[in-house]
Amino acid sequence: MATFLFDKIIFGPVNSRRLGISLGINLLTTDCKVCNFNCIYCECGLTSQSNNKIKKFFTREQIITALALELAKSNNESEKLDSITFAGNGEPTLHPDFPEIIEDTIKLRDFYFPDSKITVLSNATTLNDELIIDALKKVDNNILKLDSGIESTIKLINSPLFDFNLPDLINNFKKFEGKLIIQTLFLKGILKGKVIDNTTENEISEWIKLLKIINPQLVMIYTFARSTPFTNLEKASFNKMQEIGNRLKNAGINMEIYE
Repeated sequence: MATFLFDKIIFGPVNSRRLGISLGINLLTTDCKVCNFNCIYCECGLTSQSNNKIKKFFTREQIITALALELAKSNNESEKLDSITFAGNGEPTLHPDFPEIIEDTIKLRDFYFPDSKITVLSNATTLNDELIIDALKKVDNNILKLDSGIESTIKLINSPLFDFNLPDLINNFKKFEGKLIIQTLFLKGILKGKVIDNTTENEISEWIKLLKIINPQLVMIYTFARSTPFTNLEKASFNKMQEIGNRLKNAGINMEIYE
């Protein structure tokens, strides 16, 4: 199936199923994906190990100049903007100036669109850096990935390009003291002869156990909406997501479901 890369720093605004009218920011590059996960469902395609050696990211000045121009234009045209969203071609927190860029963005948001929220979509793999944690605590929507409560399943779905350790990830989540949103994408399929399904009873039970420890303000339940790198992946049905959502409600965990 066809995947795609964002071809500039600022993209949109788009009508996001989760965030409303969202203006996207791509901090990384336009010619490849840079990430330390290699998620089997990623709309930007697969990650090459060599891409992660790239150091020529957009500069802080380029990013903030582009954002300021777009926000000024949208403000002058009285456009609606619900979210300024860090996403793009990989993991945004890998940018070396990420904390400073967040500070710059907050100032621009406060000037042009004070009612808009700042959102970061992150795979949560850089939370060993206290500067990243401090920056994420300052945004309105700190959305972090947890696609399973079982380490072996995470390794199948997210394919970390480093020595991933689930207990370390959970300890890092706890540093936010509940000021975070967990996003979980549900799917099933067969990949390289292995069955992948994070919707089973055991999967959901282990996932909920971890959510109770993390204590997020919200859990976003969704499945993929665009093309993926593999053709033999199946979306979770809306009925299955509703079933999972009901399990969360019964556990006293706030949740939202997105088709």
